[in-house]
Amino acid sequence: MPVSEHPMHALSDYLPDGTFECVVNYIHHYRVHLTISKHRKSVLGDYRHAGWGGNHRISVNGNLNKYEFLITLLHELAHLLTFEQFKNRVEPHGKEWKKQYSLLLVNFVQQRVFPTEVAGALQKSIINPSATANGETELLLVLRKYDTIKKEGHHPMIELPEGTMFQTDNGKIFRKGARRRKRYECVEIKTGLRYTFSPVTEVRILPLSEC
Repeated sequence: MPVSEHPMHALSDYLPDGTFECVVNYIHHYRVHLTISKHRKSVLGDYRHAGWGGNHRISVNGNLNKYEFLITLLHELAHLLTFEQFKNRVEPHGKEWKKQYSLLLVNFVQQRVFPTEVAGALQKSIINPSATANGETELLLVLRKYDTIKKEGHHPMIELPEGTMFQTDNGKIFRKGARRRKRYECVEIKTGLRYTFSPVTEVRILPLSEC
C-alpha cells in the first residue's frame, strides 16, 4: 500500500478547523499509528488492532476533502473503541461498533465543525450507521460538494437519466440501466456485459456525437 508519513502537526491540514486537538487526543490516548494513504478505490480508510505491545493502526486516504477525512477517521476510531471494549468477540460492523460510531459523530456534530447540510446528512448515520461509505448515498453526494479537486464534465450516476450513454475513467462506454436495490445495472456497449455502479460513481456523459 503506498503511504506517506507526516509529522503530527501536519494532520491539521487534513481536518476541519477546530478538530485537530480533539483528534490528536484520541490518537495519543489510544496509541494510534495514523497513516495518510494515497487514493484507494476499494476503501477510504482501514483499521488494524494492536498486536502484543504494539500500536493500533489506522490509515485514511489523503485525497478526501476535510469533512470526509474526519468522518472516515471517526469510522475507523469506532472500530478501535469497539476492539478496546470487546476485542474480537463482536461483529466488525455490529451494534457495538454502530454505538461507538454514533457517539463519535454526535460529539463532533455538536461541536458544529460540519457545514449545516453535512450535519443534516449525518443524522441518518447517527441513527443507523452504514458499514461502508457507499451505503450512505445522501451523505456522499453532499460531501462531493466540498471536494477541492473536481472532475470537469463528470456527474454522479444518480443524476443520469436511464438510457444515458456514459464513459468511465478507464475509457469504457456504458448505457445506464435501471436501479437494482442500491446500484444501477449498466451495459458495456462494446461487450454487452452488465456491470453495476454505485449512485455516487462519477462518470462523463457522452454527447450524441461521441456515441
